[in-house]
Amino acid sequence: MSPDSMTPGSVRLRSAAEVNEQIRALWMRAGGTLSAQERAEYELLVVDWAAAIRADVIEAA
Repeated sequence: MSPDSMTPGSVRLRSAAEVNEQIRALWMRAGGTLSAQERAEYELLVVDWAAAIRADVIEAA
């Protein structure tokens, strides 16, 4: 599904691996210490990662 064909309010769910890679990249850029802005970004990424894991579990069931 392309982003243009998504309904308003829907979110493209990324894979857990994709989100995990973004988390790792954030930590690498930050040098191991997150600023307040990076911490907020990290928290959002963790929520996305958890949603991706749940989706994987539901799909497997």
